Amino acid sequence: MSPRVSSAGLSALCCTLALIAAASPESDPRHGEQIYQRCLACHALGYNRTGPRHCGLLGRRAGSVPGYPYSDAMRRSGIVWNRATLDAFLAAPTRYVKGTTMGYAGIPDPQERRDLIAFLAAVSHDADRCTTTTEKVEP
Repeated sequence: MSPRVSSAGLSALCCTLALIAAASPESDPRHGEQIYQRCLACHALGYNRTGPRHCGLLGRRAGSVPGYPYSDAMRRSGIVWNRATLDAFLAAPTRYVKGTTMGYAGIPDPQERRDLIAFLAAVSHDADRCTTTTEKVEP
């Protein structure tokens, strides 16, 4: 016997799927690269500056880049950077990790955060855009 689905049940399923799709807007890594320009005052993809490097960020434990002088709060946070933790941090860094030395107010726009995270995910292990050095002499 095959299960029967009522038209009401099918309609409910379709509505649920539509809501899920609407709640998960696409991200644009190209726009994220433009947003990343704001980060360049303190960060770089492949080397530490005032802030730690961003290559390899997703999947990395917060406060773990060798040789970077993190705040105690960041080292002890227990955060592993993924899309959700990075989104929450970027929304309000000083509220998400109380005691962080990152003095940036955050990115209030959720779409901008999604786009930035998509960019970081895309370049995180890109050998052409990232180096794995912990420091670089600036010109």
